[in-house]
Amino acid sequence: MKTIPIPVKYKDFIIPLLLITLMSFTNLPLYSQNNPDKTAAQILGNPEYLAISYGGYRQKTRDIQPTLIQIKDDLKILHAMGIRVLRTYNVHLAEASNILKVIREMKDEDPSFEMYVMLGAWIDCKNAWTHLPVNHDEESDRNAVEIDRAVELANTYPEIVKIIAVGNEAMVKWATSYYVQPWVILKWVNHLQNLKKEDKLPKDLWVTSSDDFASWGGGDTGYHTKDLENLIKAVDYVSMHTYPYHNTHYNPDFWFSPDSENDVNEVQKAETAMERALIFAKQQYKNVKSYVHSISPDKPIHIGETGWASVSDGFYGAEGSKASDEYKQALYYQKMRNWTNAENISCFYFEAFDEPWKDSSNKNGSENHFGIFTVDGKAKFVLWNLVDNHVFSNLKRDGKTIQKTFSGDKNLMMQTVLVPPKKD
Repeated sequence: MKTIPIPVKYKDFIIPLLLITLMSFTNLPLYSQNNPDKTAAQILGNPEYLAISYGGYRQKTRDIQPTLIQIKDDLKILHAMGIRVLRTYNVHLAEASNILKVIREMKDEDPSFEMYVMLGAWIDCKNAWTHLPVNHDEESDRNAVEIDRAVELANTYPEIVKIIAVGNEAMVKWATSYYVQPWVILKWVNHLQNLKKEDKLPKDLWVTSSDDFASWGGGDTGYHTKDLENLIKAVDYVSMHTYPYHNTHYNPDFWFSPDSENDVNEVQKAETAMERALIFAKQQYKNVKSYVHSISPDKPIHIGETGWASVSDGFYGAEGSKASDEYKQALYYQKMRNWTNAENISCFYFEAFDEPWKDSSNKNGSENHFGIFTVDGKAKFVLWNLVDNHVFSNLKRDGKTIQKTFSGDKNLMMQTVLVPPKKD
C-alpha cells in the first residue's frame, strides 16, 4: 500500500482529527490521551499516588450496599485529599464492581480525574464461615468463582485495575475462621500470571497477596516453607500488613511508658509512644524485607495495610492498652505517611471511612473506628488541617458537609488522649 505523506502545514490539524476518528471506532476514552493511564510499576512506591483501603458501607450489615451516588461522593472526598489508589477486598459483593463503574464514569466526566484500584479476591479454606468444621488444608470451592470474577473485572476495567491481590490475611494462622495453606495462594497467583502470559490479562497488571508480616516470613520461622519461597518468587511484589496498634495488647513491651518518662506530661508520653509504634512497624518491614530478599533480592515490598483506631471499649481502650484516640491516630497516620513516602513505599492506609458492620453488635468496637472519617462524614483530627484549608469545600457525604469531629474544639479532643500504661 502506497503511503501518502501529510504536508507539514496540515499536520497540526489532520493528526488530531485522525486520532479522534480512530477513537470513535475503537471506543477508546478521550481521557486516555489527555491523561495516560499509569501502570502498577509507575504507581507503587510513588508518593504522588497515595493509597488507602476503601469500603463505603454505612450500615451495620453489608447486605445494604453503598449506592453509586454514595461511592461517587466518597471518591470525590478521597481524590480531593490526594488519594489516587484504592484497595478493595472482595469481588463477590456489588461494591467492588460499582467502584470501578463509578471511577470510569468520573474519568469520562473529567479527563483530569485519576484513580486506580488494587482489586482484592477473597480466599477461604473449605467450610469457612459455615457451621461445618473448617479444613485449613483444603480450599473453598468459591475461590475459583472469586478469581474468575476478579479476572473479568480486570479485563473490563484495565485502565483502572492495576493490581489483583489474591487473598487478605489468608495465610496467617490467627485467622482461624478461614486461613489457607500457602500452596492455595501460590496456585491462584500462578494462574493469574499464566493468564498474563497468554494475553488473557493485561501484561502490566501486577499480582500479589496481601497478608500479615508473619505470613511473609517476617516473624515466626514456622512460616518459612518451600511454598512460601515459591510464592515470593511468583508475585510481582509483596504486600505486607503491620499493626503496632494491635500489638499494644498482644505484644506490648514496646508500648509501655518507660521509667525515664516519669516526669514527662501526658501528651508527651503519648507522642513518644507513637514514635515507638513507628519504630515497631519499621522493624516488621525490615524483617520481611530481610527474608524476602534472601529469596528474591529485587522483589518490591509495599505495605498493604496498617492503621490505628480512634475508639475502643475493649483491648485497646481505657481499660486496656489505652491506644485508641484521635490524637494518636493522627500521629500514626502522619508518621507512616512521612516514612513510607520518603522511602518510596506504597502504604494502603486502613482505612478511609469508619464501617459499622465490622463489629455490628458493639458500636464502640475498635474494628468500627479505623477510618480517618467517621461514618457520617466528619473529618477526624488527622484531617482537620485539610478542613481549615477548604480542601473539602462543596463536598458532602450523604448530604452532610465535611465538618471536624469534636466540633473543631481541640482542647476537648485532647481531653480524650489516653496515656500508655506503665509496665507492672
